[in-house]
Amino acid sequence: MTRPATDDTTGLAEAGRDRSPSLWRNRSFNLLWTGECLSDTGSAMAGLALPLLVLQLTGSPTQAGLIGTAGLVVTTACRLPAGVLVDRYDRRRLMIGCDVLRLLVYAGLAAAVVAGTADLAMILAVVAVSSAATAIFSTAEFAAVPSLVRPDQIVGAVARNEARSYGTSLAGPPLGGLLFGLGRTLPFLGNALSFLLSLVAVLFIRQPMQQPRPAAAAAAAGSPGRAGLRFLLGNPFLRALLVIAAPLNMAFTGMIFAMTVALRRSGMSPVLVGVVSTIFAVGGFLGAFAAPALQRRLRLPTLVRTLCWSTAVLMAVSVLPTIGILTAVPVAAAVFLGPTANAALFGYQAAITPDHLQGRVVSLILVAATSAAALAPALAGLLLAHFSSRTALLAFPLLATVAALVATLSKGIGSMSTQPTAPAQPEPTGPAGPAGPAGPAQP
Repeated sequence: MTRPATDDTTGLAEAGRDRSPSLWRNRSFNLLWTGECLSDTGSAMAGLALPLLVLQLTGSPTQAGLIGTAGLVVTTACRLPAGVLVDRYDRRRLMIGCDVLRLLVYAGLAAAVVAGTADLAMILAVVAVSSAATAIFSTAEFAAVPSLVRPDQIVGAVARNEARSYGTSLAGPPLGGLLFGLGRTLPFLGNALSFLLSLVAVLFIRQPMQQPRPAAAAAAAGSPGRAGLRFLLGNPFLRALLVIAAPLNMAFTGMIFAMTVALRRSGMSPVLVGVVSTIFAVGGFLGAFAAPALQRRLRLPTLVRTLCWSTAVLMAVSVLPTIGILTAVPVAAAVFLGPTANAALFGYQAAITPDHLQGRVVSLILVAATSAAALAPALAGLLLAHFSSRTALLAFPLLATVAALVATLSKGIGSMSTQPTAPAQPEPTGPAGPAGPAGPAQP
């Protein structure tokens, strides 16, 4: 029987002796995961409360909608610089700095709301600063995962993070609405508190969040963006991931948005439309917990291809019946499979990417995927304005089919192995200091 790890600084030898497949014994990962559960919930609360506050202050739905758009634009714009920062500087210090900054701006906003001095300009400034900090923090967190868990736990860690995302998106908005109803300042105080708890969690992680940075890695970090782009484009799997992630994310985002509008246009009550949206989120939440089990039962190439084709087929099937509550069932099944696809693809990416390039590679992929997803509602609205609901919905299974064809034909996907071997890291040219687990390497 394996014993639980009690010292996060013991390095690769200790990690090799602890062969338990469970992440629940990994102190460092669980601290980070728990802290981010709290801060993500706080952010979801504030994400609902901020537009409500602007609407209350200005009476303008347009200005209220500007808040969400501003956050998305800033986050997307900061992704690539965040990748460079995460690969160049100490990840723990970056995460601590981001939490301190987000804590201060939301505590300041709460104080301004109490004093009656909050206005649109201040709220936009808070959204911009917190969104930039979140882009850096989330990139650093993703890049740190291979250093905090064993290679065979990476897929499970990505799946746990997927579950966290779906869970907080379910819990945060209702809680934010409740707190805003009790007092306008409460959601922002709650968000500030959530960043404080995240800060405490990061401070208690003793394990290094990156490998020692020798001179060769530092030199690579000195050419912002280009080293990560060269590695991404030079790796067949990562090229395939880039092409798969963009249409697949666009398909999911567009299908859910278009279906929500189509259901409302068909006469379904707002309450039932809300129930359908909740079903989608629950499907993703449950799928995240099923992801590691599904990944263990199928070879990775088979798994990725099966998931992509299943998504395309399920989305197409959802268009067959008359637009109604049953239309959502196949899409919910596709959403259930989404976390498994993400865990397999991004878990493999984390395993094969050198530690000193993790931030830049993942930021490039995320920019491509999220940019495509951001265009999906506009595409859905355009199609719904000119075609019937059924015809408009068919565009998104076609996008999923593009991803499935790439997964089927790509040599990069076919080359995926069950236990990927990480690329060789540059040899240190001097004392490297204390080392934690070596991250993605062949066990």
